[in-house]
Amino acid sequence: MTFVQLIECRTSRIDEMNRLMDTWVEQTSGKRTATHAVVGKDRSDASHLVEMVEFPSYEEAMRNSKLPETGKIFRGLVALCDETPTFTDLDVVRDEQLYATTVRLFFETLAADGELPPLNNLLDEDIHSHDPINPQDTIGLDSVRSEYRMWRAAFDFDFTIDDLIAQGDGACARWTWNATHKGDFLGIAPTGKQVTMTGMTMFRLGRGGKIAETWWQHDQLGLMQQLGALDALEK
Repeated sequence: MTFVQLIECRTSRIDEMNRLMDTWVEQTSGKRTATHAVVGKDRSDASHLVEMVEFPSYEEAMRNSKLPETGKIFRGLVALCDETPTFTDLDVVRDEQLYATTVRLFFETLAADGELPPLNNLLDEDIHSHDPINPQDTIGLDSVRSEYRMWRAAFDFDFTIDDLIAQGDGACARWTWNATHKGDFLGIAPTGKQVTMTGMTMFRLGRGGKIAETWWQHDQLGLMQQLGALDALEK
């Protein structure tokens, strides 16, 4: 079970605290068991700092605390604080990666049956889409929706998310696309063929957690070959 430790302290020596944390990260490289650390400053009390350190489990956190480097850094931390730091140990009972959830819902919505929804719950009004299949970037919610409708008119498809990583205000999905060619696509009449394509999409999320920018990379050449568009060139 994932384990999180909250460390609260008061200090006016924030720059020194940051340098101390940088030293700990450097000295414990390859040995520490912590996977994620966030330090926050109280907006109503600038001397109140809260650090959240995540571990794969309580047992791994205990291993981390026994590292000699951790003990040394803790003594340095106490010296920088105005009072003794307090610790809260938490077993994580729910861990929802909201940006990752948004990205999964985006792919599910693109492939859903029926009319394409407005997507204004997922996409920013000024979304900017980069796709090598287009000579120019697509900008704005209405334009992006038109592009999605073009793909949906040409194919019945679904996505399998092979990998999904979310960090900061961004996310990256590696996917496999399986489809049936049912309509005109770039001048190619419907063939009824079953086709597949692999690709990757980078996302930047903005206001309200909505998708503000996308970068698409996909095997367009492989798709065209499966549709028979390259047969004449190969003869």
